Amino acid sequence: MSGTTADSRILGFVEALGVVLRQAAEVRVGGIDRVALLASAGRVLAEDVAADRDQPPFDRATRDGFAVRAEEWTAGNGLAVVGQVRAGEAWAGGALASGQAIEIMTGAAVPAGADAVAMIEHVEQSRTEMWAAAGRQLRVGENIVRRGSEARQGDVLVGRGTAMGAAEIAVAAACGCAEIAVRKRPVVAIVATGDELVEVDQTPEEQQIRNSNGYALAALVAAAGGQPRRLEIARDTLADVRARIAEGRKSDLLLLSGGVSAGKYDLVEEVLAKLRAEFFFAGVKMQPGKPVVFGRLPGRDSTQEREWTYFFGLPGNPVSTQVTFHCFVEPLLRAMCGAGVGGPRFVQATLAEDVVGKAGLTRLLPAFLRHDLVQPEVRLVSWQGSGDLASNARANCYAVLPDGHDLRTGDVITVLLR
Repeated sequence: MSGTTADSRILGFVEALGVVLRQAAEVRVGGIDRVALLASAGRVLAEDVAADRDQPPFDRATRDGFAVRAEEWTAGNGLAVVGQVRAGEAWAGGALASGQAIEIMTGAAVPAGADAVAMIEHVEQSRTEMWAAAGRQLRVGENIVRRGSEARQGDVLVGRGTAMGAAEIAVAAACGCAEIAVRKRPVVAIVATGDELVEVDQTPEEQQIRNSNGYALAALVAAAGGQPRRLEIARDTLADVRARIAEGRKSDLLLLSGGVSAGKYDLVEEVLAKLRAEFFFAGVKMQPGKPVVFGRLPGRDSTQEREWTYFFGLPGNPVSTQVTFHCFVEPLLRAMCGAGVGGPRFVQATLAEDVVGKAGLTRLLPAFLRHDLVQPEVRLVSWQGSGDLASNARANCYAVLPDGHDLRTGDVITVLLR
């Protein structure tokens, strides 16, 4: 698409997402850090986590009860209780002999000679003996997890390219990984544009607003695995926009908010074009977020490690900024983190109200998803347009409303999680 002009690249929502995912498949993944295990939360594995021993490393009891021989488990057949074994203990009394039983606790190693664990609820007992309660059966292997049935030593349990969450950290801890190799976090430069902006610690004049987008984008970048780098506000002059872009392109990814519409002082695309940017699209048929721009800038000089710096020009209205981040920036950024190619997090839910369609646009509107075990339900949040930060904060997702379709209560729709 070299030489493609911005004006010719207004795409449908699905087409634009496809463009982003194709570029995500080509991004260069960063280097490797070794970090303490807990510090890996939210990072992407750069190495496989393999079992350092069989899991479980012994035949493990899954119930409190008695370790027995299943063939001897019959009503009225008394078995002598010869001892007790707790989790963390090793039974030292030798193999279980015929006519014997050993009291055992959940998680304990099953003594040799036993091939089943009778649940305490299914047992009748005296001070020295126990026997099966009437009608209770027991199979060989019942209430036992055999050694190595979860994993064998050397098996890969968590593969490289996996984002580390609580489940993955637990596996790594079980394998003795006090430190772990993760991908470096890509640095993401964030530039908010506009003469109307002041920083959050300043008192705005009546015609000014605080720079909320810079903070929202920094939080979104960090949650997606990147390292945010907020730059100074770019004022509405060609020189200032150009200076901020020149600074921002030193990072792995450049995000600009505002300045991408068709107004007299919307200068971002003009500056990018003069810097020989390649535009993959310069608008998407969506609401909010229609003016979103995606492309890449050529390398700064022959010493630059990467050939391109990707950029997004995001609309300046706060809800538009956040919607377009979730739809387009996040999939690219996660790929840059080493997590592979994956789209936004869409789920299905039942619509709680009628909604009138709008031709020509895919709409992603602030909504509230009620999490229900049987039938998750989503309802639009009342809002005053894409500048309404308060309504966006009351939402917990975005309802995806297809182009031109009227929807009715009870229809199943797609929901974008955030």
